[in-house]
Amino acid sequence: MSQDIEVSRHRHVALVEICRPPHNYFDVSLIRDIAGALKELDADKEVRAVVLAAQGKSFCAGAHFGDDGAFDGQDLSARFEALYAAGAEILRTRKPIVAAVQGAAIGGGFGLAVAADFRIASPASRFAANFVKIGIHQGFALSITLPRLIGQQKAAELLLTGKRIGGEEAMAIGLIDRLVPEQELRAAAFAFANEIAVNAPLAVMSVRETLRLGLYEAATQIMQREREEQVRLRKTGDAEEGIAAVAERRDGNFIAG
Repeated sequence: MSQDIEVSRHRHVALVEICRPPHNYFDVSLIRDIAGALKELDADKEVRAVVLAAQGKSFCAGAHFGDDGAFDGQDLSARFEALYAAGAEILRTRKPIVAAVQGAAIGGGFGLAVAADFRIASPASRFAANFVKIGIHQGFALSITLPRLIGQQKAAELLLTGKRIGGEEAMAIGLIDRLVPEQELRAAAFAFANEIAVNAPLAVMSVRETLRLGLYEAATQIMQREREEQVRLRKTGDAEEGIAAVAERRDGNFIAG
């Protein structure tokens, strides 16, 4: 496990903490680390629920488009394929996950939050599936996980506008499960996870499996299209303009090319 992830156990609840503050931008290695940590916890009979949290200002502010070209340049298809293989493994885990979402959950970070079973947030939390604003297709299986969570119409609104919403609106549309003061986020997530962990663990895993039946299979199928479209659109001028526009906090000047 790399230094980007810390795992600790608190009786029957484990904490998986992302350690890339302040904004916890992700790349393939980080998603692999999260998936690997969750797989290890699946094998730990003492762990019955997981809290997914992050250090710093943001839960996860999206993909890393930095100087090392994490999602730029050559081999885009291979990079996205590796990313979605790891993302699918997160959806395949067997134990309930409660995400403590402080600050921003944007783009793929939004997808990571939605992949959890439950989300705890504060009025200061911010959510956005801003893919259309950077000129690409949504990913991380949001095409299926988001409509399952908040309904097709509301999911379409968030995906096609790319708008950012706060914690109160997220609570109103069913995106999050608890709205608490920011300083109580971590404690509230652990309290929620403990409500699950006091129950019979085999029954909890069985019920969860039934509720998520077919999700992994559907997600892997839809991720194939997401990946293909992300690779295609990432190579367009609109994507270059969109990434620059978001970084500069302005509207994009798109030319459909």
